[in-house]
Amino acid sequence: MSTIGMILSVVMAIVGILIIVAVILQSNRNAGLGVMGGASTSNDSYWSKNKGNSIEGSLAKYTKLLGVAFIVLGILVNYLG
Repeated sequence: MSTIGMILSVVMAIVGILIIVAVILQSNRNAGLGVMGGASTSNDSYWSKNKGNSIEGSLAKYTKLLGVAFIVLGILVNYLG
């Protein structure tokens, strides 16, 4: 494996750890799969409309970004390895 491949592997491991931390820090959602089955929840509250500006919204955004970075790094490591 080349030096770049090793560096990308280390970065990928760090991103993986950051994903784990971001997921653990997110709050538990009690709605679960019931929302997908048609169970009604109150989505018209002030909190639900402004969730993206909160810490939980930021964690969700960072989790998605880190997930994309992890997948891209995985493809690059596989290509270079």
